[in-house]
Amino acid sequence: MRSIIFRGQLKAGLFVNGFNNFTSCSNNYKLRRNHTDAQRPLSILSEDEQFFKETVRKFSQDQIAPLIKKMDKEHKIDDELVKKLFENGFMGIEIDPEYGGSGSSFMSSTLTVEEIAKVDPSISVLVDLQNTLGNNLMSKKGNKEQKAKYLPRLAQDTVSSFCLSEPSSGSDAFALKTTAKKDGDHYYINGTKCWISNSDIAGVFYVFANTDPSKGHKGVTCFIVEREQEGFSVGKKEDKLGMRASGTCVLHFDNVKVHKDNIVGKIGEGYKIAINFLNEGRVGIGAQMVGIAQGCLDHTIPYTLERKQFGSQIFDFQSMQHQIARAVTEVETARLIVYNTARLVDAGLPFIKEAAMAKYYASEVAGKVTSICIDWMGGVGFTTDYPQEKFYRDCKVGPIYEGTTNMQLSTIAKFIKKEYE
Repeated sequence: MRSIIFRGQLKAGLFVNGFNNFTSCSNNYKLRRNHTDAQRPLSILSEDEQFFKETVRKFSQDQIAPLIKKMDKEHKIDDELVKKLFENGFMGIEIDPEYGGSGSSFMSSTLTVEEIAKVDPSISVLVDLQNTLGNNLMSKKGNKEQKAKYLPRLAQDTVSSFCLSEPSSGSDAFALKTTAKKDGDHYYINGTKCWISNSDIAGVFYVFANTDPSKGHKGVTCFIVEREQEGFSVGKKEDKLGMRASGTCVLHFDNVKVHKDNIVGKIGEGYKIAINFLNEGRVGIGAQMVGIAQGCLDHTIPYTLERKQFGSQIFDFQSMQHQIARAVTEVETARLIVYNTARLVDAGLPFIKEAAMAKYYASEVAGKVTSICIDWMGGVGFTTDYPQEKFYRDCKVGPIYEGTTNMQLSTIAKFIKKEYE
């Protein structure tokens, strides 16, 4: 853990205004950085972590839950809800307090994504990508001037978007065709991006373009592009099976003029940046899938205790008990993998294999659990009157985005081979 919050000192305001309330309350109650007890079981959170989790849970139930159906139907996240996410500090969890962030840990981001996904996975996409990709990229790779300019915005009111995928480059991410041609102190970006999450409401875009196609992936560079720049436009929003409130759009770049000061890192370093931060992002997707599976169980198991057939609760039939026990065990296993990987990230230890395992396994579990929950519900589970069908639709993207299941399995296999060689 990179930060701990004192529960007793901060409890009074946390449920009211979230973490941002405390960075300004008193200089005496600052977030402090230290490590958790190495002997603590993965499933046992510290008092401060547990309090943080409860805070996110309450916010999700009070502020997100009433809007779920409306946002899913309209294919749009409520504008006021986005403001509240910023106001409560959930969009700048790891950003240093000097820039207006909460100064907390990657584990805190993981817990936040999991808890929100239990209620509405679409909102968890927004929060996950903002924290694990956009904010961390700027915090770790941005220079002093870029941090001063963008981190306060990212912490307080501006959504970011990570722009890598293209029509011709999905799993082969660096076969991208978008180019950035140098002209004096500026670059002119031309090309198209697709499947770009958060792009419908984002104000800052991390755009990966090739400054020298002859060098292949070694020419890929990361540029900061702002929404209002001339030549940049956000195209149609995809009509998706699930995660419908989360905007996924096509982006067009027509001679978008970007100053060299808006290059993140170095020329040609874009492919390394993308790989490194997508690895962290996969932990967030794992947390999201765990949250979906747990949220679906939380809505379904009580039904099996209430619904009676042949004079008995559905839960009391042995075949049902075995199915439920298996599902709960698999969700807990996925959670432990995700938590362990998040702890590795916070400790600065290698985590690439574990991140691939977390995303792969949690995605598989979410698909299985949400499907069987619909079975347990019977006919009503097949209707839109109950939330199981939405969890089922939302989790389907898990094995696809931020690296397909096959890509994760290939990564895991590479590490296994190295270990045994």
